[in-house]
Amino acid sequence: MIAEKIKAQLRTGVLEYCVMQILRRGEVYASDIIDELLEEDLIKVEGIIYPLLMRLKQENLVQYEWTEAQSGLPKKHYQLTDSGENTIKALDETWSGINKSARRIKKKTEEQLKSSKEEK
Repeated sequence: MIAEKIKAQLRTGVLEYCVMQILRRGEVYASDIIDELLEEDLIKVEGIIYPLLMRLKQENLVQYEWTEAQSGLPKKHYQLTDSGENTIKALDETWSGINKSARRIKKKTEEQLKSSKEEK
């Protein structure tokens, strides 16, 4: 169904932005990112996050360090690099503009639909 395809594309488009927003808060474990994205219903499976984090690392937007966890097994905690901080600031501006434009268009559409229903 085309609606499902479009919804998936929208979700994918904002996923990287949301991951970077979470990382903006400071050092975070992948499991914390996954938990928040699942809670917000932005992902259905956790496997999508690890390739995204690796891509962000390859682009020098994210870095990670290994730390000892309570279980004794080392875990990676991720954080934005300076380049990642600059990128998320630029993305904030873009997101804000897109969001405002989309809201205005939606509002105009709703007003026009309401007006045309009243005329009938």
